Amino acid sequence: MSQFKIFIVEDDPWYGQILEYHLGLNPDYEVHLFATAKACLLKLQEKPDLITVDFSLPDLPGDKLFQKIKEYNPSIPVVVISSQEDISVAVGLLKAGVSDYLVKDEATKDLLWNSVIKIRENQSLKKEVETLKEELGQKYTFEKTILGNSPVLKSVFSLIEKAIKTNINVSITGETGTGKEVVAKAIHYNSDRKKKSFVAVNMAAIPKDLIESELFGYEKGAFTGAVSRKIGKFEEANGGTIFLDEIAEMDLNLQSKLLRVLQERELTRVGGNESVKLDVRVISATHKNLSDEVRKGNFREDLFFRVMGLPIDLPPLRERGSDVLILAKHFLDDFVKTNKISSLSLAADAKDKLLKYPFPGNIRELKAVIELAAVMADGQEIKAQDISYFSVQKENMFLMENKTLRQHTCDIVNHYLKKNNGDVIETAKALDIGKSTIYKMIQEGEIKAE
Repeated sequence: MSQFKIFIVEDDPWYGQILEYHLGLNPDYEVHLFATAKACLLKLQEKPDLITVDFSLPDLPGDKLFQKIKEYNPSIPVVVISSQEDISVAVGLLKAGVSDYLVKDEATKDLLWNSVIKIRENQSLKKEVETLKEELGQKYTFEKTILGNSPVLKSVFSLIEKAIKTNINVSITGETGTGKEVVAKAIHYNSDRKKKSFVAVNMAAIPKDLIESELFGYEKGAFTGAVSRKIGKFEEANGGTIFLDEIAEMDLNLQSKLLRVLQERELTRVGGNESVKLDVRVISATHKNLSDEVRKGNFREDLFFRVMGLPIDLPPLRERGSDVLILAKHFLDDFVKTNKISSLSLAADAKDKLLKYPFPGNIRELKAVIELAAVMADGQEIKAQDISYFSVQKENMFLMENKTLRQHTCDIVNHYLKKNNGDVIETAKALDIGKSTIYKMIQEGEIKAE
């Protein structure tokens, strides 16, 4: 590990040598003493890790030297040492960003010793956090995280690339288990916000009476049990991204408060009066059709347009073809590594069985199926007999909906039109019906032409 470089700027040679000697007792410290501000400024290119500054220097006051240091590199911690005990001066400097303010007396060298230790620890923590964030960003390189090469997934990649180039809000739709949060993280950790927080909130998992304080925070005494101020999820995400999962489950009253926060780019904590400025990117997700929810009166139209931004619709696993096998291998390799067992592969009949199954639970279900198969397998290969599917059959859920046969027909034609990008001929071929039937349904307003 390289030494921690400390600059001491002190015009009193005797006092400066005392500080230099005292800090130099730590072999991890590389200490340099300067008698003037100018001499220090000329050596800033040597990248000191910390600078102590005498407040009363002959060529430049300590506060002015501090400003010049910050202009050169705002991340260098500065400790001001002064013979003045003026509280207002100390407060002013601390507000301006000095790391510590020490008054010259017999205890100064020990106080400085402790201050340096704290500053060094804070710097180490910051570097560790930056390293972790960098690693996390690499982990969420979306081509490595969102596995597959099907045409429908490549369309998703194209939209993700557009999302990471700007700060536009993003709305992600798709069936449960299609990987909406994975996509949200991929967008955040590949954007210019990646060094700030990614905060995920499941709107459906928070009780209705707690969700406002959870999102926007509260002040001490705002309600019974509020014994101290609590920072909400939006403030936690300030400068970064907030992921609002299952946004369609929001109460209408809270929707109006969220709308105001997004419009004004500020919030007021519950029980407070102070406005907190926000710079937050919103990525929302839902398995419902928000347009339908607006028409039903369950979701505010003005909020819909605020959160919609760039829409990304994730395809269900059954439409991704051989991506099933790519994901299956990934989950299998990961399970083997995590559980430290012998390597496993998929037999031909197992692959065939996986490709024929519609996976109503999507990627989440595939992961569970593969892990169970890995446990059930004998030998080094997973066979078809080792693969079991769970009893939940979502593909039959539509039969429980209170719709006429004609309404079901319209839904099916709409689905295939969307899948085929509005191509009526391709849709007619896929459904084995005449294209004139589809045109008639469009003309009569039963379905919409994309």
